[in-house]
Amino acid sequence: MVVALCTAWPARAQVAGTRPASTAADSALEARTAAIAATLRCPVCQGESIQDSPAELAQQMRAVVRDRLRAGETPDEIKAYFVSKYGEWILLEPRMTGLNILLYVLPVALIVGGLALVAVLVRRWTTPTANTDES
Repeated sequence: MVVALCTAWPARAQVAGTRPASTAADSALEARTAAIAATLRCPVCQGESIQDSPAELAQQMRAVVRDRLRAGETPDEIKAYFVSKYGEWILLEPRMTGLNILLYVLPVALIVGGLALVAVLVRRWTTPTANTDES
């Protein structure tokens, strides 16, 4: 009987050490963490968000996001924290302020200008010219 108790004790300790099933609060926290992590650029991968990146630094950054959400910070406060550490570059979608406005306006302006130039050139090529040779 003593042998049975001794061999059962490690198995019981292992079961007691496992985490219980996720609660709704944990699921909501993970969803909020994923939403914020999807807006932050991974410094290692650079083309991916920290949500999609397998890098260790990205995992650490996700943990920081989770901890700050758990502490009651808003998504904007968390993003501001990362901007203070890494600069505006860390945001996958930079804010439309200052020179960043050019990043949003310039491509549209170039496309509209190019279409206007094409329209003017097509109109010039298709209009008949007056003949001055008739005398």
